[in-house]
Amino acid sequence: MAGLLMAGPPVAERRPTSRTFHGIELADDYDWLRDPDWRRVMREPAALQADIRAYLEAENAYAEAQLADTAALRQTLFAELKGRIKEHDDSVPDPDGPWEYFARFVAGGDYPLLVRRPTGATEAVDEQVLLDGNREAADHRFFALGGASHSRDHRHLACAVDLNGSEFYEIRILEMASGRLLPERIASAAGSLAWSADGETLFYTRLDDNHRPCEVLRHRLGTDPAEDRSVYAESDPGFFLGVGLSDSRELVLIDSHDHATSEIRLLDAGDPEAAPRLVAARETDVRYSVQHDAPRERLLILTNAGGAEDFELVEAPLAAPGRENWRPLLAHEPGTLRLGLELFREHLVLLERVDALPRLTVLRLSDGAQHRVGFEEAAFSLGIDPSTAYDTTTLRFVYASPSTPAQTYAYDLESRTRRLLKEQEVPSGHDASAYKVERLHAPAGDGEQIPVTLVHRHDTPLDGSAPLLLYGYGAYGIAIPANFVPNRFSLLDRGFVFAIAHVRGGMDKGWRWYRDGKLEKKANSFDDFVAVARHLIERGVARPGEIAIHGGSAGGLLVGAVLNRAPELFKAAVADVPFVDTLNTMLDASLPLTPPEWPEWGDPVRDPEAFRRILGYSPYDNVGPRAYPPVLATAGLTDPRVLYWEPAKWVAKLRRLKTDDSLLLLRTYMEAGHGGASGRFDKLKEVALVYAFLLKVFGRA
Repeated sequence: MAGLLMAGPPVAERRPTSRTFHGIELADDYDWLRDPDWRRVMREPAALQADIRAYLEAENAYAEAQLADTAALRQTLFAELKGRIKEHDDSVPDPDGPWEYFARFVAGGDYPLLVRRPTGATEAVDEQVLLDGNREAADHRFFALGGASHSRDHRHLACAVDLNGSEFYEIRILEMASGRLLPERIASAAGSLAWSADGETLFYTRLDDNHRPCEVLRHRLGTDPAEDRSVYAESDPGFFLGVGLSDSRELVLIDSHDHATSEIRLLDAGDPEAAPRLVAARETDVRYSVQHDAPRERLLILTNAGGAEDFELVEAPLAAPGRENWRPLLAHEPGTLRLGLELFREHLVLLERVDALPRLTVLRLSDGAQHRVGFEEAAFSLGIDPSTAYDTTTLRFVYASPSTPAQTYAYDLESRTRRLLKEQEVPSGHDASAYKVERLHAPAGDGEQIPVTLVHRHDTPLDGSAPLLLYGYGAYGIAIPANFVPNRFSLLDRGFVFAIAHVRGGMDKGWRWYRDGKLEKKANSFDDFVAVARHLIERGVARPGEIAIHGGSAGGLLVGAVLNRAPELFKAAVADVPFVDTLNTMLDASLPLTPPEWPEWGDPVRDPEAFRRILGYSPYDNVGPRAYPPVLATAGLTDPRVLYWEPAKWVAKLRRLKTDDSLLLLRTYMEAGHGGASGRFDKLKEVALVYAFLLKVFGRA
């Protein structure tokens, strides 16, 4: 079959191509795996070119054959994983005037239901199912709900639905009282939605053919979406665009941003036909976010302007919000990263992070009185549970740790008391006291201290005999939370130690931690990860060549880069939808995320130094004739973030050049995107496959 040479493992045909940039020739034998009509393939997976499909399906068949001896184990793992899910489960209701809204999973159902009931009601007879995800998904191989928003008058619900994993959403509008869907459907949308105050106008973001959110439009109920009018169009292809409501629900916020710069426009939700007003014009490397303090007719703004790298809080009059009118409220505290704020009528709550641990700071707006909400565990995760309520003194937050299931609390901002609303249940049982969570620090080569979260059973020996799974990400400022992941206990209970390396490139230790892991300092992310592995070896927790590593997306880039740098340290590697063809992707401005990603990695098209730097670590370009540990890579055919051909090309090149006979597997999900299967139970089958691979490699299958 063209494109595939069959003798043992699948061997992709070599079809040499080359291009020259900045005087350097880039040879590529596997560029043919990129379908020339990839935009269509994202929307219509069946349109994939035949020779490419044959290769991907051959790799899938080979992966299945190589893991055939784990079939019973995978079934056991799936049953374990499913047993930790409470099949019938409701989220904490969000009260909004006469109604409260919540999500529900039902026993046997893969997808959520969106439900409402009169506020305070407890009887099922009072409930109204607005959207049944299981029914909606019945005729589709993929179904995902990208966003849902009800109008303030409680008449309509707008939902953004993805039916193939491409994240090109279709917006549907439901008349809630009758359950009738309105005839208008809005295609090629992102998931962000905002209603006008009167509930007659819906604001949404349109995606262009390159999957970039490029324009905010207003849709008047009862009209043809083709007649929707533009509110704001983003002219810079490097900027993302989104729309939402302020916590006061009085302002529509239009947010343009890349990874370093932002710009916000305001529109009165009570005057949906008005033109948006600019808060402050974009300045390179200046970021800000806003909330509306309605009683005091001002904006509260978190910003890094003026050298406030970890962000300060400023205020500005709503009538004149420009930068020249910004006045400080909470000064910048280096090392205290202010991540975001939740605003109520009389209180402001800041979510902050200090030395890789989150915390909450509460500010009373009337007199500036402050207090902090404290937590005791060595490592934990913390998040604000957004609420529709504005005129309230109750904050909802979610706390968890690697050993403690998620707990949702109602916290009284005045009395400083908390009340447990819900604790995540593990139906098959969970004893938190059986596990130990530790926070370590590993020294980097330049003297930085890298936080490491460690979790294991108390009875697991830490003498290097236990298999270690080391996880990392290290990009876009995303910090990997020390949260509760029920799936993980299938490995912990089989004697694994699990570790998170909080490497530079995330904002675990502030904005500087992010800045020191991007652009010209990107190598720090990879060096940090290797340093953590070596530190765990030095402590006796692991042994050389007995560590498995795992990362996804940009974390897959991390995995691919360290495999080229220090393959001898690792026993196995799992790279989920890995961003491994980094240089070729950053050279192609037509791909969905390339221009917005240049502030993260550099622009190799115009900058010779950025080209050479990315060439120096791009996993695909640095695969060489060396021994690699067993590798499992996954891909999603309709993935708009990491296009399917990146892991496919990487595996093809690894298979040709590596000098060992270790297992090398590629599993492409032919009807899914970046997150894999859409159903909660189907997703567990993907997890079971990964865990079976690791257990097989470590001889514990």
